[in-house]
Amino acid sequence: MEKESIYGLTREQLGAQFLEWGEKKFRADQVWQWLYRKRVSSFQEMTNLSDALRQRMEEHFTFSPLKEVVVQRAEDKTTKFLFQLEDDSMIETVLMYHNYGLSVCVTTQLGCNIGCKFCASGLLPKQRDLTTGEITAQIMYIQRYLDQRGEGEKVSHIVVMGIGEPFDNYENVMRFIRIVNDDKGLAIGARHMTVSTSGLAPKIREFAREGIQVNLAVSLHASNNDVRSSMMRINRKYPMEELFDAIYEYTRLTNRRVTFEHIMIDGVNDSPDNAQELADLLQPMRKLAYVNLIPYNPVPENPYRRSKPEAITQFFDILMQNNINCVVRKEFGTEIEAACGQLRSQYERKRRQRVSG
Repeated sequence: MEKESIYGLTREQLGAQFLEWGEKKFRADQVWQWLYRKRVSSFQEMTNLSDALRQRMEEHFTFSPLKEVVVQRAEDKTTKFLFQLEDDSMIETVLMYHNYGLSVCVTTQLGCNIGCKFCASGLLPKQRDLTTGEITAQIMYIQRYLDQRGEGEKVSHIVVMGIGEPFDNYENVMRFIRIVNDDKGLAIGARHMTVSTSGLAPKIREFAREGIQVNLAVSLHASNNDVRSSMMRINRKYPMEELFDAIYEYTRLTNRRVTFEHIMIDGVNDSPDNAQELADLLQPMRKLAYVNLIPYNPVPENPYRRSKPEAITQFFDILMQNNINCVVRKEFGTEIEAACGQLRSQYERKRRQRVSG
């Protein structure tokens, strides 16, 4: 029998499993305390449970499916982890220090099939979705890493922006959110979590009906269909008209702000005309629109280059003059393969060379 990670179950699912085993449902609350408050690393440490129940959990569940392979820590304390999963696949997770707290960027898929030409994540095609347990384990590993440092630091924010398209792994991502949001566990506030999508319009509509206050970010990166389709294959399936119909439905149902990610690429999407076109596009929803201008981290495998500083400043100024709220994203960990997926792709390339050599 293939074991499931204990981190893949909601508290309600765990309680249902205990009832099926003839145990009391409240045992799930006890296990939850051990997992997410005391953050133990084995079932045997759960000393207020019977030996029989601990043994049964050992037989049915794995604990953490992650093995640390590489850790890189930058001068600004940004820390990138390369983890090996139980099937020997590799994923990246990033810890970032902000003035408002500690944020973790989690991965949701092995590889990515969205096909954004500028992105290191798409260099390796999607192999499979991560399970809920594999996503949750990333947060738990980093929280225990912080615990071991003895500085009392806690993960306070989560961004689902790592390798993969979160809405292409929708059910596992939503279950993960409910696990880390559970007030008897990590209790990370919904408003402290952000899910980023490349533009899967039907899933944006579904997300609008979840009844949770998790933030939505859209990787837009262009102000018209021609430019966006040249950079992002997903735009051919869900062009901007369909994407914005879904976004308008989301804002109408939730009245929540949407963050638009715009990566700044020299000579592609960074002209004053591009900025004005983006401002005009967002004008109907400007009170709920927030633009994140992202200086591009070059990837050796593609020809794109970062916009010049003066182009980024001019782009920002045009948006602000049109009353579009925006910010130039602060850069983190520039000396540690900062582009998402870069560390993993480099490690996999070296591993293949060792095997072939």
